[in-house]
Amino acid sequence: MAATALRYLRSVGAATGTGPASVDPLPRPELRAVADDEHPPVDPAEFRRVLGHFASGVTVVTAPAPDGEEDLTGFASGVTVVTAPAPDGGEGPAGFACQSFASLSLDPPLVAFMVARTSTTWPRIARAGVFCVNVLGADQGELCRGFAVSGADKFAGVAYGAAPVTGSPLLESVPAWIDCRIHAVHTGGDHLIVVGRVEALGTAGTADGAGPLLFHRGMFGRFGPLDG
Repeated sequence: MAATALRYLRSVGAATGTGPASVDPLPRPELRAVADDEHPPVDPAEFRRVLGHFASGVTVVTAPAPDGEEDLTGFASGVTVVTAPAPDGGEGPAGFACQSFASLSLDPPLVAFMVARTSTTWPRIARAGVFCVNVLGADQGELCRGFAVSGADKFAGVAYGAAPVTGSPLLESVPAWIDCRIHAVHTGGDHLIVVGRVEALGTAGTADGAGPLLFHRGMFGRFGPLDG
């Protein structure tokens, strides 16, 4: 009787305890690429317009002249500033204006700035392996503009000294500065993310009262008291 029941259960596909029951596999999902009209790219002009509502500080990123070259002058930025080759064909210090700067880590002490992959200044900073971030004060908008113009002698008339560890240009009268060695470089779309390990940093007491230079929607600004 038991043998007859077992044969019947097997014939209808029921589990009998002698092995796993057969299971039909699920159909494979249909895989396809996302079409262009299903995920359109963000319009660059709209991207800049919306992101312009985020206010940022302004810095100048500088690097020393190559060995054997004259150590000319620095940078400015309301955006960060990193410079270009000297007009006489030699290579003085490098620098460019760049607003894409941020602190990154406390332990170890790291900062980061972003630079376009098409930048002609970045290779010079990379060769130096070091840089100094010059944080600009509220009264240094013209200094920033001078370093935002390509093809000019950005260091002409700019006073600076040498950062204590790397020798990168340290601009006179900046509220704060951060002297760094390049720690890592990462890709980020059409930009590079440059991470620097902080070797030294400081503030200038003479600039403490002026406050920082701010950049918002294409214009420079400064802090002011809030009503109420």
